[in-house]
Amino acid sequence: MAKAEQPLPDLDRPETRPFWEACQRGELTIQRCGDCGADIWYPQTVCEKCNSWNVHWRTLSGRGVVYSWIVVRHGLHPYFAGKLPFAVALVELDDAPTVRMTTNILDCPVEDIHIGMPVEVVFQKVNEKLTMPYFRRAE
Repeated sequence: MAKAEQPLPDLDRPETRPFWEACQRGELTIQRCGDCGADIWYPQTVCEKCNSWNVHWRTLSGRGVVYSWIVVRHGLHPYFAGKLPFAVALVELDDAPTVRMTTNILDCPVEDIHIGMPVEVVFQKVNEKLTMPYFRRAE
């Protein structure tokens, strides 16, 4: 039986390409509106708060806290069959508190994850084109 391949994001969307390029450099970035100052996540071409086209990328510290999480015990995609259980979390970013990123929490037993737990970004290279940002419990 063939090994199931990991589901991957679309790297060719112009709105998200700078995010994925930054991940390859080991940087966590989001957009900010140059007019109203709103932090923007998920990447887009126009600010969702004021409809400005004046959006730019900024690099973050990669630190945050667990806002919420779930434990996945039944994988719906064959790739995840041998990886259960795992945590999927919303991480509220320290230097962009209006942004909550959906991610996995690595290197932490699922029973130890809790709301408010400090986390930091870690990057894992998937292939030559893709490096994924995940989070782990902060030291």
